[in-house]
Amino acid sequence: MTSLTLAFSPCPNDTFIFHALLHKRIDTGGYSFSTHIDDVEALNTAAFAGRFQVTKLSAGAWLRLREHYELLDSGAAMGFGCGPLVVAAAGHKLSAASRLAVPGANTTALLLLKSWNPPLKNLAEERFDRILPGVKSGKYDAGLVIHEGRFVYKDYGCVKIADLGDWWEKETGCPIPLGCLAVRKDPATLAHRENVERLIRESVLYARAHPGASRAFIRSHAPTASDGIIDEHIKLYVNDYSVSMGETGKKAFKVLEEKCKKNL
Repeated sequence: MTSLTLAFSPCPNDTFIFHALLHKRIDTGGYSFSTHIDDVEALNTAAFAGRFQVTKLSAGAWLRLREHYELLDSGAAMGFGCGPLVVAAAGHKLSAASRLAVPGANTTALLLLKSWNPPLKNLAEERFDRILPGVKSGKYDAGLVIHEGRFVYKDYGCVKIADLGDWWEKETGCPIPLGCLAVRKDPATLAHRENVERLIRESVLYARAHPGASRAFIRSHAPTASDGIIDEHIKLYVNDYSVSMGETGKKAFKVLEEKCKKNL
């Protein structure tokens, strides 16, 4: 039995993807995984210390870590119409002086924000699920929301200022690369790269073929999310690029690097 450390987020797209792998719904071929589940920015930070052998990363973080982590073809969060949103309290006009909460220094969302509107400098890092409550309470004027935030921002009295996914698509014509899976570039881990990539792909395919099988696992990590929000989340962030990003996905990462290189 080969055991590897595996880190991913508690978001429904990740728990949906990994359910079959972790619960032996597919043949794992002698592999087992010691899991760590945390916010993606916490995983980004852990990756700079090389903590996990297989890990979810923000695409922007991977660009900074590619000498240490190798990108996997399966498991990505990438697509069209799924980008981060800039939202603000109703009536607030976004300006360079706006207090804007962002979900982490190494997130793809922040990388895109800096390229979209460089003058925005009054930024405060905040865990993704605390951004909307912070805007509602008046702690922040605006927020950069990711994950399920794009579905519920109106519930917090916020209005949409910009969809950075739409901006990206108009600028590049590429799907937006938000997150990815990567393996640590030490010889002991790289020896298992192809098998790990295959197992993740099979787990994604199982999840898509049996969409109800993972619901209890998903809900255990997203207890306050409604079934409707969970369904929308998975529909948006798990797609054919999650099975294989292919050449289109690889190109999107290259375009992200080129377009945002001064902020890397």
